[in-house]
Amino acid sequence: MTQTDRDALQEAALIHVPFEGMNDHALAAGARDIGMSPSLVRVHFPQGGASLAAAYHRDADQALRVWLTETPPQGRFRDRVAEAVWRRLELVDPELVRAGAATLALPQNAALASRLVWESADVIWTALGDRSQDVNWYSKRAILSAVISATVLFWLGDDSEGKADTRAFIDRRIDGVMNFESAKSRLRKLPGADALARAAFGWIRAPRERALPGKTR
Repeated sequence: MTQTDRDALQEAALIHVPFEGMNDHALAAGARDIGMSPSLVRVHFPQGGASLAAAYHRDADQALRVWLTETPPQGRFRDRVAEAVWRRLELVDPELVRAGAATLALPQNAALASRLVWESADVIWTALGDRSQDVNWYSKRAILSAVISATVLFWLGDDSEGKADTRAFIDRRIDGVMNFESAKSRLRKLPGADALARAAFGWIRAPRERALPGKTR
């Protein structure tokens, strides 16, 4: 694949992130390194550091999507989800994630930050075969988004050998997700539960492919 000017700028800017932060300073330094005019930086990354963080995040999501397609994890479903979350962590650099998180934590970037975690959850559920089109589409991604967010925070502070504590943390969280899904399944079997659910949430449908708020490329 041919590297675009935007790709080159991203690659150059990320080298400076550990020293400058995920911000305009890193982008400006990257532009200098590759001889790009400063006026073009905002063309490629209109939200500055937030756009750079989003691009880095989405590149890792794409790498995860490819990995899940080419070498899908095996075993119980809960093990496959846990392995996908763990693999997503292996695809990124902790220092770059920490810098990106600091930028995305700013109030003006809150919608984008939430969107990015949601996208990661969607990559995992979709690759593992989720075909839900109703309210379950949202609930599954919302729950896994919470797991991913908590896991990243734990991982960034984990100094255990081989991040073993993070692996255990993921397992505990995924067990919670699976228990919740099992509870939902049991509730749906109660007399009248299905009709009540359709009446309350039957109008909810998974979104079609389209640009959604907070999506920045």
